[in-house]
Amino acid sequence: MSYQSIFHPGLFDGQVFIVTGGGSGIGRCTAHELSALGARVALVGRKAEKVEHVKAEILEDGGIASAHVCDIREEESVKATVAAIIGEHGNLHGVVNNAGGQFPAPLTNINQKGWETVVRTNLTGGFLMAREAYTQALSKTGGAIVNIVADMWGGMPGMGHSGAARAGMVNFTQTAAVEWGVSGVRVNAVAPGWIASSGMDNYPEHMKQWIRSLGDNVPIKRMGTESEVSAAICFLLSPGASFVNGDCLRIDGGGSQGGRVWPLPKAKNNEPFNGFHRAVTPKVLSED
Repeated sequence: MSYQSIFHPGLFDGQVFIVTGGGSGIGRCTAHELSALGARVALVGRKAEKVEHVKAEILEDGGIASAHVCDIREEESVKATVAAIIGEHGNLHGVVNNAGGQFPAPLTNINQKGWETVVRTNLTGGFLMAREAYTQALSKTGGAIVNIVADMWGGMPGMGHSGAARAGMVNFTQTAAVEWGVSGVRVNAVAPGWIASSGMDNYPEHMKQWIRSLGDNVPIKRMGTESEVSAAICFLLSPGASFVNGDCLRIDGGGSQGGRVWPLPKAKNNEPFNGFHRAVTPKVLSED
């Protein structure tokens, strides 16, 4: 099988995209879809084995990919990695700023080190990668950047460090869209809601039952798929979004729109889209 994208074959022929956090979850899925549409994909992550594994998958599927180990929180590492990618592929057309991470904790239990680690990962790292992509390549040729954030409207109780960082990334997206638009660089964001992705398996045992119930709080009564997020990212990178700049697209089934107070009856007519031929259901959702 191959990736069943909703976009036409060859959409990104000859283009080069960086995907941070490309070794798992939404990043892995997006890298596969970009590759299936003709792009050369530079996978960036902190763990070599993860990005190398996804690189091997893409090569097996007939695509072109490279793997790069980089801690996006470190400025010199980001500078060197972007330069290496441009050197290897000869050009750069866009960035998917997907890398991120957090841990569950109330605000009173987050110390300074924990707070700063999450903010550096979810805000500073995305800024550094976007800035270097812009200054080293996109400012000369134009292109597109998509920042992956989260549903933090109304706060993120239990993950306040991540909520603050993600809100900052939305504001950075808006600022960069204005400052860099004159160079033909569009900067947008997507805010995934509750997506059935491998990251769900990283949370502690006591959260499993809560994770399984998340879809009940969405108006269409289910979680999203990685493919549904990837499709939105690919759209924002595509020529079809050439007049979309500085926006944030929520991919959450309406979960951020008031379902917390409006009674939600049983849903119907709402089949998920899943074009990713290598998608794997998170263990936490497949357990009894």
